[in-house]
Amino acid sequence: MYERIRVFSGSSNQRVAKGICDSLGIELGKAEVKSFSDGEISVDIKESVRGMEIYVIQSTCTPCNDNLMELLLMLDALKRASAYSITAVIPYYGYSRQDRKVAPRTPISAKLVADLIEVAGATRVVCVDLHAGQIQGFFNIPVDNIYATPVLLPYIKENYIDDFVVVSPDAGGVERARAFAKRLEAGLAIIDKRRPSANVSEVMHIIGDVEGKSAIILDDMIDTAGTLTQAAEALKDHGAEKIYACCTHGVFSGPAIERIEKSVISEIVVTDTVPERVKCEKIKYVSTGPLLGEAIKRIHHGKSVSSLFV
Repeated sequence: MYERIRVFSGSSNQRVAKGICDSLGIELGKAEVKSFSDGEISVDIKESVRGMEIYVIQSTCTPCNDNLMELLLMLDALKRASAYSITAVIPYYGYSRQDRKVAPRTPISAKLVADLIEVAGATRVVCVDLHAGQIQGFFNIPVDNIYATPVLLPYIKENYIDDFVVVSPDAGGVERARAFAKRLEAGLAIIDKRRPSANVSEVMHIIGDVEGKSAIILDDMIDTAGTLTQAAEALKDHGAEKIYACCTHGVFSGPAIERIEKSVISEIVVTDTVPERVKCEKIKYVSTGPLLGEAIKRIHHGKSVSSLFV
């Protein structure tokens, strides 16, 4: 059924790539990615892709620059091998937080990465929960921003049966939290915070009723976990009984794991857009492979991708 589709993967997220291939019922494409002694990356596509519909799976997570370079080289190799179309499937889009000028002489790194991907040969891009929706406009090719809701919601419904409220850790995430709360028929709360410097946050107060309820903190990513753990402490101080967290991208850099283990959070559920690097009993992973596989099916057949989320 999908004889014209080929799925290739870089080294960053083989688990998602295999999940996609299982969903499509096809084998993962043969490609070799290696490094020379001086650190240069070499890519070799080991099968013919002439006239094929290609999907390259690669999260540009840690090590971000190496994974990005892998992706660019794979796109270029496939373009030069006469592929019919090349879709870059980027579950985690690195540099997405640098989506605007925050000072007079700073780059818009997310836009630069978009230009690189496009020039390298991508004819379409598929991402999961972009940090900022406007990044779609940085490309001059179609971009599908897939939401992780269809894989996170079933886990919450099956495992969290308490009376709970969905909490947005900042004002920017209110729309996401409201949509989530509506699907769960749960209450909504917002944490008002101020961030004095990068990766440093200070929780101020909570808008909404959390007393005597279980709280689910919802965010698009967890990096150093400073915001998350401070939000959890604030919720506990305001009477929340149990505290959970739910996010798409588990970056978990720096002191994140140590903070999470010491925190009042009972459990964190994340997707595998960023592969698991450090073990932590509080962190549970759910797979995005079937979701991205379904998106690829719909792209292949010219069907609506947005209807996945209705």
